[in-house]
Amino acid sequence: MELLPLHPSTARTESPPSWVKVIDQTKCIGCHACTTACKSENDVPVGVSRTYVKAVDVGTFPEARRAFQVTRCNQCVDAPCVTACPTSAMYKRPDGIVDFDKESCIGCKACIAACPYDAIFINPEDHSAEKCNFCAHRLDVGLEPACVTVCPVEAILVGDQNDPLSSVGQIVGRGVTQVRRPEKDTSPKLFYKGATSATLDPLAATLPPGGIFAWAQQPETDGHHINSGAPEGHATSAAAAILAYDVPHNVPWDWRVGLYTWTKSIAAGVYLVAAILVLLGVLGTDSTLWRWTVPVASLTALGVTGVVLIADLEHPGRFYYIFTRAQWGSWLVRGGVIIGLYGGVLALHLLGSLLGTDGLASGLMVPGIPLAVMTAVYTAFLFAQAKARDLWQNPLLPPHFAVQAGLAGASVLAVLAAAENARILDALGWAIAVTAGLHLLMIAGEVTLPHVTAHAKLATHHLVRGRFATLFWIGVATSAVALAAPVVPIAPAVIGLIGLLAFEHAYVQAGQSVPLA
Repeated sequence: MELLPLHPSTARTESPPSWVKVIDQTKCIGCHACTTACKSENDVPVGVSRTYVKAVDVGTFPEARRAFQVTRCNQCVDAPCVTACPTSAMYKRPDGIVDFDKESCIGCKACIAACPYDAIFINPEDHSAEKCNFCAHRLDVGLEPACVTVCPVEAILVGDQNDPLSSVGQIVGRGVTQVRRPEKDTSPKLFYKGATSATLDPLAATLPPGGIFAWAQQPETDGHHINSGAPEGHATSAAAAILAYDVPHNVPWDWRVGLYTWTKSIAAGVYLVAAILVLLGVLGTDSTLWRWTVPVASLTALGVTGVVLIADLEHPGRFYYIFTRAQWGSWLVRGGVIIGLYGGVLALHLLGSLLGTDGLASGLMVPGIPLAVMTAVYTAFLFAQAKARDLWQNPLLPPHFAVQAGLAGASVLAVLAAAENARILDALGWAIAVTAGLHLLMIAGEVTLPHVTAHAKLATHHLVRGRFATLFWIGVATSAVALAAPVVPIAPAVIGLIGLLAFEHAYVQAGQSVPLA
């Protein structure tokens, strides 16, 4: 049926409809008509999909069956992608549809990291984020979405949840339906009827042997792709279920994000450690290290951080949208403001040194120290908005980032202060050792304490014993070497810096290594 009927009860109300979809998996035959219709209607390029059909073989021969799942955006009431988007390129319409504006997108991929359903992708042709939007342009003129019109068995239904007489209203209001990943508390508006946990749970089905799907081969597992399904020994169900067909899943944030967290730690830590030494009386306000080296080193690291962040955008020329089209709930926006204010303090510090007013630099410690701490830790809140990544939902992440900033800052200062007096080097050596010890303790807690979710457990497995284990253990070993900094400061400082970069990269990538769909 092409036209969506308007029920009289709906016509009498001025409130907008609340569009929902119901997928009846008891009817789905896995024909992929919805996928091809969606591509045709919305000009979706080859290699990416707004909607697709996942297939899982349940049972063992000869008593086996194939279960299908139509997979797409869940149109969440509490949409993490909307919260994370810094420019409101992802937004909610009055009728509840989560839509997108490609002209506002900067390509930061925060929405992809936030989506628990892996429903958003970067269009390879226009480099903007997109996803299923219920074919909003069709709904607005009274037509059903393309996938609904072509489904030969009427397995896909769309309607107004507020209308109790509509088909979807009756199914959702009176029938038994399921949603994907209810623990994420997003209140999805995509309901499944007759679905199985083998498809709803991305870790319930195991990977096929040899990496071969029904009609395709999985992409090589590297820093850019996530293998679908659960590896051997990590399935969340004891039932026999094996993934038969899926689409490639890309990692949103690559090596540049790990590099950014490292350079940002240096930028925050150099000033923070130096300021603490000034307050303790170890470092004089008239010293070359405090007047010149600290602001120049911190500003340089902060500048590199900005370059890396902009380079990671799909639309780097639109980076200023973070400020001109700011969506203040996003920690990308808040972090940009924090970095900007911190950079202003460092610039004024350097200006005071140029003018010979040491008192200005001392007074700037009042805003400078809190801003340095916020610069170090705000990324923890940015990662927490990546609701899909359970490894990053860690309440100890903010203090851990602060400790890493202390380790990075003390290490860089030790190298830059090699010509300073022994007292300063001795203090920096102890600072390196203490922060390295705290860093190791926090890592130990992260990997040894029981994990609340299977996703966090699998991500930790990839970090400690899987694809990223080499870099992780390099980070651990070099932090252990840094414990010797009170004896010989320079070499442990350099080694500790290199190891911290290795750990940052491993941690960022491991957090994105678990399949979500």
